[in-house]
Amino acid sequence: MLVVGGGPAGAACAAAALRAAPGCRVLVVDRADFPRDKVCGDGVALEALDVLAGLGLDAEALVEGFPAVPRLRLTSPRGTMVERAMHRPARTVPRAVLDGRLLGQVLAAGAEFTRHTVRRVTAHPTHVDVDGRFTAGVVVGADGAESAVRRSLGLPGNAPDRLAVAIRGYAPELPGQAGVQVIATTGRRWPAYAWSFPIGDGRANVGYGELVTGDVTRAGLVDGLHRLLPGAAPSGLRAHRLPLSTGRPRLPDGRVLLAGDAQSLINPLTGEGIFYAVLSGALAGAAAAHGAAAGRAHRQLLRARLGRHLRASGAASQLSRWPAVMDAAVQAAAADQRVFDDVVALGLADGRLTARTLAGAARRLR
Repeated sequence: MLVVGGGPAGAACAAAALRAAPGCRVLVVDRADFPRDKVCGDGVALEALDVLAGLGLDAEALVEGFPAVPRLRLTSPRGTMVERAMHRPARTVPRAVLDGRLLGQVLAAGAEFTRHTVRRVTAHPTHVDVDGRFTAGVVVGADGAESAVRRSLGLPGNAPDRLAVAIRGYAPELPGQAGVQVIATTGRRWPAYAWSFPIGDGRANVGYGELVTGDVTRAGLVDGLHRLLPGAAPSGLRAHRLPLSTGRPRLPDGRVLLAGDAQSLINPLTGEGIFYAVLSGALAGAAAAHGAAAGRAHRQLLRARLGRHLRASGAASQLSRWPAVMDAAVQAAAADQRVFDDVVALGLADGRLTARTLAGAARRLR
């Protein structure tokens, strides 16, 4: 099997394939050497670590040196604020660290790595050809939002209303922010939000994002960041695109699969992608054992594991297009820890749009 992309989706895929078929040859190719930076919010939910631990990886070693962040502060578009302890604390681990550690563990488990920029993937009845250089029984595209593997399948990118763009840098923690993830939404250019996630060394990953349908510019992104996080002084600002899960393509049958950002698996509410990446990568690695039927097997596994959640997050994303609804949900979360936990699970892991959350928001809308 050949995996295109050595980030969390690709590494999880390789680990799952090795676990499903010990002794099989798994080659990971990436255009970059590791460790390397990846533009991201760096937030890691414990549910993502659960998936990796289930593949036999040392999840604690991946986040060693980066303390738990137990609290989340969320501000609604109309200014309602809630801050509570999360049911399961998150971590903030720079991707230059996380991805390098993760790929290192997978290589130690038996996968191979080579640096190569993939340009063309051609599926045949018995195998898949990659650039005339590699041949594999199954190829998994875990090569990000601009996936060359997805383009080779003839699948279009997300429509503008299913595509966000964000800018990210690093800055000193905001005053009083130690141990608190901050997400601040805004009614201006809604839906849009800024974040500040403390790393644990006095710095925080800070950023701002919005849908591309808002005629977004770099200057507008920087302005939004400073407007919602006054006092933040980030350096190293870089932008990236976020293909939201509400626009994910239907994968064809066959020997070529997609995972993570390449499959448009980004949470439409929060922009979270690491949990989706490792889970979809793990499912792709398990499906690879089916050879010519791998595409169908991957769809079935993904539907069984994430289908209800993806429908719920898509519905919640549509409801949240009205700032009043978002404000009501935040009010409900401020009044009830259980609603708060439901909202966090929906935005950061595989939670559902619960009756408790809907009822709490509806009462406040009335």
